[in-house]
Amino acid sequence: MRHFLISALFLSLVAGCSSVNIGPHRIDVQQGNALDQENVARLKPGLSRSQVRFLLGTPLVVDPFRTDRWDYVYLYYKAGRLAEQKRITLFFEGDTLVRMEG
Repeated sequence: MRHFLISALFLSLVAGCSSVNIGPHRIDVQQGNALDQENVARLKPGLSRSQVRFLLGTPLVVDPFRTDRWDYVYLYYKAGRLAEQKRITLFFEGDTLVRMEG
């Protein structure tokens, strides 16, 4: 009986030390401007900067050396991996939207 208890205790200790491949929990992460397709479809040359800002929000990237270009970037990470990426670049002349890429 004593031998059985010692064996059971030993097996319990060994089982507790076994490795279980459980990785760290990774949350979903959204970065940048969530680009709504309906609002992106409303963009057209001739809109003012304030109208564009109203539709899409403040751009994620504004180059201080090229103020005529606004970059809107959206990244979505699911479980630590890039699941979705959207990018649109807008070009202005003065206060007027002239061209879009992306």
